[in-house]
Amino acid sequence: MLTGIEAQRNGAEQALAGPAAPKPFCIDGAAGGRQLAGMTEARLKTEIRVAAQLRQAQAAGAFATIVRRGDPDAGAVAVKLYQGPGAVRLYIQSRDLDGAAIWREPFGDDAATDDIENRIDRWLEKEAAIDPDLWIVEIEDREGRAFLS
Repeated sequence: MLTGIEAQRNGAEQALAGPAAPKPFCIDGAAGGRQLAGMTEARLKTEIRVAAQLRQAQAAGAFATIVRRGDPDAGAVAVKLYQGPGAVRLYIQSRDLDGAAIWREPFGDDAATDDIENRIDRWLEKEAAIDPDLWIVEIEDREGRAFLS
């Protein structure tokens, strides 16, 4: 049991030490549980990332435009890459299981089909109806560069 003076001294020392560091948020709420991946990393606003992608493409001599604007802070991004007649690819920004940003191709193996552009356009219309925050960027580059960095 602490005496009055010792309790005051102990309280003053704790006040000088400052607040304890917050514990990381865990999915299961238990100590030592799995942390939510990617929750502590700083992220650029989508509007800034898309603008940089357009400038990078245009500086390299490709044509790039924003077809649909989504949420300026945290919208998802879809990039439609037109390489020429019948050569169209779609890249969707996503997160992997560790929370790292990745780009995936929903039509990866089907990209060589004749109606791929129509299929991509229908897919984008459907996604835009579901996700009002979606950004759609179109890039025309004969060399096939999507400028996804």
